[in-house]
Amino acid sequence: MKRWYKYIKPYLPFFILGPICMIVEVVGEVVMPKLLSIVINDANAGTLTVGGSLGVCALMVLTALLMMAGGVGGAYFGAKASVNFATDLRQDAYNKIQKYSFANIDKFSSGSLVTRLTNDVTQLQNFVNMLLRMALRAPGMMIGGLIMAIALKPSLSVVFAVVIPLLLLTLGFIISRGYPHFNKMQKKIDNLNSTVQENITNVRVVKSFVREDREIEKFGKANSELKDAGMSAMRIMIFIMPVMNLFMYATTIAVIWFGHGIVLDGGMQIGDLSAFITYVSQILSSLMMVAMLFMISSRAMASGKRICEVLDEKLDLDDADAKNPDLTVKEGKIEFRDVSFRYFKNSEEKVLDDINLTINPGETVGIIGSTGCGKTTLVSLIARLYDADSGEVLVDDVNVKDYSLYHLREGIGMVLQKNVLFAGSIAENLRWGDENASDDEVRRAAEYAAADKFVTAFADGYDTMLEKGGANVSGGQKQRLCIARALLKRPKVLILDDSTSAVDTATEAQIRKSFSEDLAGCTKLIIAQRISSVKDADKIVVMNEGKITGIGTHEELLRDNTEYQEICYSQQDKKEA
Repeated sequence: MKRWYKYIKPYLPFFILGPICMIVEVVGEVVMPKLLSIVINDANAGTLTVGGSLGVCALMVLTALLMMAGGVGGAYFGAKASVNFATDLRQDAYNKIQKYSFANIDKFSSGSLVTRLTNDVTQLQNFVNMLLRMALRAPGMMIGGLIMAIALKPSLSVVFAVVIPLLLLTLGFIISRGYPHFNKMQKKIDNLNSTVQENITNVRVVKSFVREDREIEKFGKANSELKDAGMSAMRIMIFIMPVMNLFMYATTIAVIWFGHGIVLDGGMQIGDLSAFITYVSQILSSLMMVAMLFMISSRAMASGKRICEVLDEKLDLDDADAKNPDLTVKEGKIEFRDVSFRYFKNSEEKVLDDINLTINPGETVGIIGSTGCGKTTLVSLIARLYDADSGEVLVDDVNVKDYSLYHLREGIGMVLQKNVLFAGSIAENLRWGDENASDDEVRRAAEYAAADKFVTAFADGYDTMLEKGGANVSGGQKQRLCIARALLKRPKVLILDDSTSAVDTATEAQIRKSFSEDLAGCTKLIIAQRISSVKDADKIVVMNEGKITGIGTHEELLRDNTEYQEICYSQQDKKEA
């Protein structure tokens, strides 16, 4: 409860006023049958007068107006409280996700995180709304109805001592059986969202390979599984209403059966019996409300648990223990000391094994090796996208763990393997590197990345709107825009992870020339598959199966390193072919 109070406290007045308004409505509902019974009794006895009837009717109208005011107020304050509660909860969950490391993100699918931020939060919002409207209303109506019924005829009220416990036990059994199915259903929603998200994101690949039928089949399977999970939950919950009606009709029949005899014997007036039957309906309806509240709570509990998993996820890395949180990257020296790394801590296989490497400020270093040898993982440790299992990674002779994440990553520009652009203009995307950059600075960065020519060819130039993911530009154009974005940051360390694979060799040569001229003081790490991309580097690092197998210039490695020779000759063969 302590966790949820954080989201209740700012809106405490709404959480208080809502139930109070509901109590006003309940008082009116409990009083109304008694007022009506007075009119019926007087009419039956022949003592009803115009003045008396008008007085009672006026009271009934006033009561109805109070009921309406209470109902409207309760609904309004309940909506205000629940919507704000959900908004703050969703924001906190989103903020927490933004702090996740890659390792944390790997524990959740993207579809699951989307479901938790949308569907699960909505379930909690609905629960809070209903709780505020029903938590006091339902028990209040039940207690008020019981008091009034007992006051009317204690002997007839014995029926409630039998009905209420039986009804509560039955409803409790049904709801307890339904809860596990709701949890399962939320997981199926995760799966469905992941399927949809993957298809929409990669729709061009789907169409190019003519795989629409397979994707339809995949979606159909996920949709069918969600349907089955939903039906499993509903098959149990559908019994609530029939059971409720059974108890209500049985109780009403019992009250009429025994009550009419009491009326005939003169122990009770017909108006009082009518009011008593109304109270029976109110009492059992209130129990129905409680049952519905518990049903929603069972689904909300499943959703709340999933939200808590996001909020309670222990961050794989943070900068809380940073010794120099105000330190910035100034030179760009990089050093790996006996570094080893596993993606899964219980895995025996190391992705990186005993890495020792020093890169001096301003050097251009090429990193080459077979796919899966650990190149990307190596550079990811520099910006603390992951933390090394053992050993140290240093930037400017300071352990990366001693920097704040902000200052460390501000000093490092990364162009990742998967180039990502966002919906918005080209200029807006480039200004991710520097949000305060002038138009001239934006254009200059694009020129260095060999992007200005094709950007200015667009009708809207730098105001050209990009689709999500940059889907309306080519792979090579996307790479150049991502490089320009990193250059605009003016980093001390620039990491290019196979970032020119989609551009031709002439364009790549132009980009490398810009690096040497404009980024002379910047340390540059270039991961590449092509020898031509790294051949002019100050030194080249050769990797294989998570280890460094050679360091040197192109000429030195071509002379002394067998693996480098094989890569080089294989690419020469391809060119000749």
